[in-house]
Amino acid sequence: MPLFKYGKEIADEWVLVDDDAALPDASHLIVPLGRWQNVRHELISRPAQIGVALAADEFADAIAEDLPHLALVQVHFPSFADGRAFSTARALREHHGFDGEIRATGDVLLDQIQFMQRCGIDAFQVTNEPTIKRLREGRLAGVDLFYQPARDGRTTIIDQRRRRGAESQRLAS
Repeated sequence: MPLFKYGKEIADEWVLVDDDAALPDASHLIVPLGRWQNVRHELISRPAQIGVALAADEFADAIAEDLPHLALVQVHFPSFADGRAFSTARALREHHGFDGEIRATGDVLLDQIQFMQRCGIDAFQVTNEPTIKRLREGRLAGVDLFYQPARDGRTTIIDQRRRRGAESQRLAS
């Protein structure tokens, strides 16, 4: 799958290692959560950057104490309608203070990318062909008004309504 970060397609230096595969001598390894939990100390002692892949039903709390040892957390979207990885990414950034790379993988639609970025996801490895085509062309979808607050600090529609209501009350008095 192609990897997109900083608005462009980039080479992927990370190697995803399955549960049963031998650990390669790569400098950037991503392992599934189960493998991380089983060989955590061995991985920490390696001279490599380490990342953990979380399935959609695995959550940030499972690795919260280990985040200082991780350079990357991969969150998976098995379907564009499955939003659990949004919550996981937001928890990693806002509740656990993770400042490494959060990578989204899977079935992601172009319209979702801006919302993923608002939750702290900064790299995208997607399977949806129309999304890949638009990302390669640099044609992102954009939204200016949001209902939900996020880590980017943008004003929400609710904030705007409150300000207008406060202004109306001030003028009426």
